Amino acid sequence: QVQLVESGGGLVQPGGSLRLSCAASGRIFSISTMGWYRQAPGKQRELVADIASSGRIRYADSVKGRFAISRDNAERTVYLQMDSLKPEDTAVYYCNGALKTTSWAYDNNYWGQGTQVTVSS
Repeated sequence: QVQLVESGGGLVQPGGSLRLSCAASGRIFSISTMGWYRQAPGKQRELVADIASSGRIRYADSVKGRFAISRDNAERTVYLQMDSLKPEDTAVYYCNGALKTTSWAYDNNYWGQGTQVTVSS
């Protein structure tokens, strides 16, 4: 069984910073891509940032220059450093991992339970 466990959400004032972490555990052979998505009330879930095992990184246009994603392959952990936070960043943030549980399996997507980020004065 695979688990993705997020931590680091909370309440922060506009202009503040938060750092999210997500650790993958369980029966994992390899991890291709790890990333962060978010879902605000009444909106669809959207990609925030992801990072591939090759080092390729993608960011949503709305967070470029403010957020930074990084990955520790040995610890199977992905981080999201969020700076200059805005009220519109308020959402539930979900960790995502595309990974194989065996050498012969295809990548499957796994999700964390989500962590709330609220940006408000």
